[in-house]
Amino acid sequence: MSTSARMLRLLSLLQTHRYWPGGELSQRLEVSPRTLRRDIERLRDLGYQVDAVRGVAGGYQLRAGGSLPPLLLEDEEAVAVAVGLRSAAAASVGGIQDFSVQALAKVIALMPPRLRRQLDAVASETETPGPWAGGPVVDAGVLTTLAQACRDQEPVTFDYSAVGAETTHRRVEPLKMVSLGRRWYLVAYDRDRLDWRSFRLDRIAAPVPGGPRFRPRELPAADALSFVQAGIRRRPQRYAVRVRVAAAPEQLVALAGHWAEVSAVEGGCLLEMNTDSLGWPLMVLGECGADFTVESPPELITAVAEVAARFGRCPPDPPCVTAPRTSPEGR
Repeated sequence: MSTSARMLRLLSLLQTHRYWPGGELSQRLEVSPRTLRRDIERLRDLGYQVDAVRGVAGGYQLRAGGSLPPLLLEDEEAVAVAVGLRSAAAASVGGIQDFSVQALAKVIALMPPRLRRQLDAVASETETPGPWAGGPVVDAGVLTTLAQACRDQEPVTFDYSAVGAETTHRRVEPLKMVSLGRRWYLVAYDRDRLDWRSFRLDRIAAPVPGGPRFRPRELPAADALSFVQAGIRRRPQRYAVRVRVAAAPEQLVALAGHWAEVSAVEGGCLLEMNTDSLGWPLMVLGECGADFTVESPPELITAVAEVAARFGRCPPDPPCVTAPRTSPEGR
């Protein structure tokens, strides 16, 4: 390969951010260790920060620098990035839409025609809904600050506005962020309350990372998603729904998603859900297409009866409406 082609190939390998032994890189590029060292120095001159380990087991690894250097993307990666940016343009993260559109314009401008055709095919055959109407909007700065703090294991302070309570100042050790439905959550250990908490990101203001890095504590759950789900179920809701359904548990799990607890029982499964509205359990029960028995609450029994009566009033054979026939002269 020419020097330019070899440099591009070397950069493509290093951008996987794995540690590459020097001997393996030399074999991949079919060059001597001395030539490889010169190529590494050329990359450093271009602004890429490449760490080197000397010795028999030495090697190289690309690390993040002070500025973002040009990226090399494979064809499939470029299409995936463009599709992701288009989806992000309709996200519920405030301010990210404009940046997504700007980045998408740069990516498309550099795409060869064959990749643009692939992207256009994906876009033309996909219907993407807009952002959730009336849903909470997360500040993009809050999102990125907390994500970096989770990654770097750095404590964070912020102001938090809980429902029906005054704004409080929190000091936490962030662990993970969870995107669930229309909302984003931060799972973190609260240093003042000495316990784990989940915080809605749209209620967090002015997060400031700082202080010595911490060693992550053991989360009292299988993972961050399970912790958030358990917390949502424990919160007091208007209705505690319990319904026995003559269907396989997998069928109900596919319909109810993360918002309900489904367990196998004799003859089917038990659906349990805490909710402030009966519309969601009514939709799940109507969609499952199976017989069911409502155990609680009484309001759901009434709602099911009202929906059944309303459906029963629908004429089984609606009148057939035909378009008027026109004469040949009126065509």
